[in-house]
Amino acid sequence: MTTLLNASNVRKTYRLGRVDVPVLRDASISIEEGEWVAILGSSGSGKSTLLHLLGGLDRGDSNSGPIQFGDEDLRKFSPRRENHYRNRDVGFVFQFYHLLPELNVLENAMLPALVGLSRLRWHREKSALRARTTELLTTCGLAHRLTHRPSELSGGERQRVAIARALINHPRILLADEPTGNLDAETGRGILDLLAERHAAGLTLVMVTHDATIAARAQRQVRIVDGRVV
Repeated sequence: MTTLLNASNVRKTYRLGRVDVPVLRDASISIEEGEWVAILGSSGSGKSTLLHLLGGLDRGDSNSGPIQFGDEDLRKFSPRRENHYRNRDVGFVFQFYHLLPELNVLENAMLPALVGLSRLRWHREKSALRARTTELLTTCGLAHRLTHRPSELSGGERQRVAIARALINHPRILLADEPTGNLDAETGRGILDLLAERHAAGLTLVMVTHDATIAARAQRQVRIVDGRVV
């Protein structure tokens, strides 16, 4: 198998007032292409921080080890390459959906594909993009909700929109932070089934959770304790 993401001895410290609070202490993890990995840990263990570092949403300390995406070191990314990585190479799903309330389902799901798109390209490609987004939302069970706004959706439907938004640019890896944490058990199982379908189709998936039952759906489980992967 091909290693897609590899973090070696990653360190992350936050400053709270006058106190340094170490969150990650030489954490290391390797993700193979096509894997579904669950990162388990209690609240405050550093699991979400690790996910944010893997996704380029945050940076480690100055003495942190590298995070490699293929043969690239995220620490050496230019601002343009970093933006491309976060927009195209990686998809993000969070516990809270972060949908824009003034946009409908179709518009919310299309947003990442519009980043960097000129007005000319938008006019030339909008029909194809709308069709592609509609198809993706349909596979997520939202064909009947395309023109609805987030306030008109259930929690499970909002999370499905968020998943479609994360997938619209065909990322190589999906990072999911407690994707069922805001849902009831039955709705959460539906979201996990949707993620399982995407994984079966070849998507690499890294999922953070505190729930061992949810983590059991993954191929491999790792646990973070006191900022270290054990």
